[in-house]
This record gives sequence, C-alpha cells and structure tokens, in this order.
Amino acid sequence: MNTSYVLTLSCPDRAGIVHAVSGFLYERGANIVEAAQFGDVATGLFFMRVQFELATARMPTVALRTESEPVAQSFSMCARIVELSRRLPTAIMVSKLGHCLNDLLFRWRSGLLPLDIRAIVSNHRDFYQMAASYDIAFHHFPATPDTTAEAEARLLEVVRSEGVELVVLACYMQVLSPGLCTQLEGRAINIHHSFLPSFKGARPNQQAHDRGVKLIGATAHYVTTDLDEGPIIEQDAARVDHTKDVATLTAIGRDVESGVLARALKWHAEHRVLLNSSKTVVFR
Repeated sequence: MNTSYVLTLSCPDRAGIVHAVSGFLYERGANIVEAAQFGDVATGLFFMRVQFELATARMPTVALRTESEPVAQSFSMCARIVELSRRLPTAIMVSKLGHCLNDLLFRWRSGLLPLDIRAIVSNHRDFYQMAASYDIAFHHFPATPDTTAEAEARLLEVVRSEGVELVVLACYMQVLSPGLCTQLEGRAINIHHSFLPSFKGARPNQQAHDRGVKLIGATAHYVTTDLDEGPIIEQDAARVDHTKDVATLTAIGRDVESGVLARALKWHAEHRVLLNSSKTVVFR
C-alpha cells in the first residue's frame, strides 16, 4: 500500500536544491505527484512543496525523516515531512457571531476540510448546542478584563490536553495577550473583515456604509503580537454599491469571511502555506 507524504522546505536559494530533493526521493522509490517552488528575489530564499507517494512498508515515516537530514543540513533547509492523511488537531475559538463556526463545522463533517476538530472554546455560551450536535467538546471561558489571564490559561490547558496544533479564531472578539500570541505563533489563524485598518473599532459595517464603500472583503492571517497584522494567507472581496444597506453589507461580508477562512485553513492543513518573514508563500 502506498502512503502520500508532503515535504515542505525553505532555505537560502542556490543551485541544486530541486535536484537534491528529487534525487533523494527517487533513490527511495518515491513517486512525485505534485511539486511547486518559488524563489524570492527580495529575500534570497527558496521555497518548495513536494507531494509524493511511497510504499508504506518500504520506509517508515521516522526513517524517511532521519535520512532526509543530511540533505537538509547541506542546504541549510528548514524542512518537514508529514503524512498527508494525518488530520491536524484543531480548536476553534468563537464569540457571539457563528457564521464562520457553522460553515467550518459543516465543511468538516462533509469531509471538505482536512482537520481533526477536538474542541470549541468561547467566551459566551451561545454555541454550546451547535458543538454538541457535532459531538465536539465545548469550553466556556468568560473573558472580562479581570478574567482574561485565567481564560487564556484554561485555553492553553485545552491546547495541551487535546494535543491541538492549530487554533482558529473564527470571529473570536477578544484580543489575545502578547504572551499567548507568542506561544501560538505559526499555529493560530484569525479572520477579520478587510475594513481594517480603515474602519477600526466597533460597527465596521456601519462605518463602511456611512462612507459609501464600493468593495468589502475579508482577510485570513496568522496571529502575531501585532493586532491584525500577521502574515496574510488568503483574502477576497465583493463589489457593492449605494443600494446595499448595512444588513446586506453585513450578510455579504459574512459570506466572504466564511469562504476566506475555510480556504486558508484547508491550505494550512494541506501544508501549502510557508512563512516568509512577514508574509507567506501559498502553493495553491
């Protein structure tokens, strides 16, 4: 039986990288089924994603990783090999807006989202019944100015106890502390409306309507200590006009947010997103 793997890497760009990687896989009987690469002239870095198949009995995953280390070291690579079938253990955080949560759970149950959703965490109780309907553990951690530290500590306990490798902020309307952002670096993804930073603060749809915007959208990005300024994974937009009231703008915006977040999570789970300093390389 064949097993599908994904190899991702980034390293200083130089001649021979593709030859070394493909040669390593060929020598072990692997069949490359998908490959993508990108050389960033601005940073001098090279990025690559290779999806390949290998007879499971021929070489265990651990041995494959071990034998790849000399190649990685010779090119100063940050490299990783994972089994494609492995679902990423995930926790979803939500507040009182459930459109993204509902969309993600439906896609996950339908087999369209390669995640292993193990917990839903919220600072409100609004969606405990939705979590129960999908047989997912629901954790209610109130987050007020006086309880933020306790709520974040309890979140980290869920992350540890459930083996969570990805935290999704699906319209979680609390600002995470710098310490928590640092602990979740590279494994927390947020969704927000693209009005930021032009329409900061409360009621962004009302602000956009008052200014007569012609384009609304959403952005999915990695969480960093800089609020809403982490490396961007995906964005999308929808055209609107003067006939759209606030309710319509809100509905359109939520549809965009749901699609953008789902795509970002799918690409992350399929190991198609590589960090490139303050931005990303996405091999779609």
